[in-house]
Amino acid sequence: MSYDVIVIGAGPTGASAALFTSKAGKSTLVIDSDQSVTKRAWIENHYGVDGITGPDLVEIGKKQAAKFGTEFKQGKAVKLASTAEGLQVSTEDATYTAKHVILATGLSVDLAEASGIEIKPGTEPRIKSIVGVDSQGKTNVQGVWAAGTVAGVSMHTIITAGDGAKVAINVISELNGARYVDHDVLKA
Repeated sequence: MSYDVIVIGAGPTGASAALFTSKAGKSTLVIDSDQSVTKRAWIENHYGVDGITGPDLVEIGKKQAAKFGTEFKQGKAVKLASTAEGLQVSTEDATYTAKHVILATGLSVDLAEASGIEIKPGTEPRIKSIVGVDSQGKTNVQGVWAAGTVAGVSMHTIITAGDGAKVAINVISELNGARYVDHDVLKA
């Protein structure tokens, strides 16, 4: 099956991106290797949350995205390539295609390096390398985007989740051919 969007990583960045793309009606697959550093965190600086474990935050984010139709596959993405059909993501045991891919791989640039995506020096303490992106989150490979820590933003969950949402809005806008806005309002 081909998707509108494949997100690599289901931490705060990836689940946030998937929440937006799925809610906008874009078929979305998240491929997750279950290696999010957030799963080792205790979080008290996430706006609107009065202290939460990283594993709980990750599970809530995944449930929110699934509510709107996001599919999740467990596995490690090992190769990303452009094809006539779009972008092809290979895991250790399957292959998927999409129009757009969002890298939300946290600390890891391995997939980007293996796929010819520009890597540059990191911007945060302990982050050696990041993916080169423009202000919208686009990489040097057409249709491939990056968000969160791997794209050079601060490692704080609230910031990476927001960056995932920002990049997703940009992907949706490109797919729609017009700027996309998602604002829910209270029902009367």
